[in-house]
Amino acid sequence: MALFSSSTQTVPVTGEIPQHIAVIMDGNGRWAKKRFLPRVAGHKRGVEVVREVVRQCANSGVKYLTLFAFSSENWRRPSDEVSFLMGLFMEALQQEVGKLAENNIRLVMIGDRSRFDPALTAKIGEAEAQTQANDGLTLTIAANYGGRWDVMQAVKRLLQDKPQLADSFTEEDLSAYLSMHYAPEPDLFIRTGGEQRISNFLLWQLAYSELYFTETLWPDFDAAAFKLAIDSYQQRERRFGRTSEQLVNN
Repeated sequence: MALFSSSTQTVPVTGEIPQHIAVIMDGNGRWAKKRFLPRVAGHKRGVEVVREVVRQCANSGVKYLTLFAFSSENWRRPSDEVSFLMGLFMEALQQEVGKLAENNIRLVMIGDRSRFDPALTAKIGEAEAQTQANDGLTLTIAANYGGRWDVMQAVKRLLQDKPQLADSFTEEDLSAYLSMHYAPEPDLFIRTGGEQRISNFLLWQLAYSELYFTETLWPDFDAAAFKLAIDSYQQRERRFGRTSEQLVNN
């Protein structure tokens, strides 16, 4: 599997359509509350929006879509909500994996699986195996994931495998052990729901990503909202440390 270079080491190839989009899907609970519904209703609606965004990305030529489904900090939520989310996760895997396979979409899960129920862990493995040969859109779900955890586990694994590099490893050495070593860094980061922070998501990988924050709650993030995010991205000047004049002269 190819290892992509870091944007702090080389200037990546960019285009009108982002190659990789990363999303924090925020606002499910608030969407439900506004409608006097239980929070779980917002999460159910959120799964429907995931289907639509996957479709939009596949049709637009996006090659990688990474969704922050459950952070390592989300275990702090009420236990009944966490239990519901785990159940919804299992249900989505059972219902959607066949459709992903049929549409040439590869599913990858990143995060610490040690806290998941064994049945869920097994289902994740089955889903990844069923879609691993697909070469269309790569859909990555970050679950029990944290950016600091990602860097820490990468360092530990690197030093276990190559202790001789303890005093001299490079970005390239470490990148091979990060959870998303198989994908280019996100061109566009989207966060719905009005909050303007990264919340421990892909801390290493978002170094040069274009950030897009919208007040739209995730359950309302429809095709029009997706287009607004792409339009915003297309208006950005991606310099990667260079000047505007250098871009014009290239």
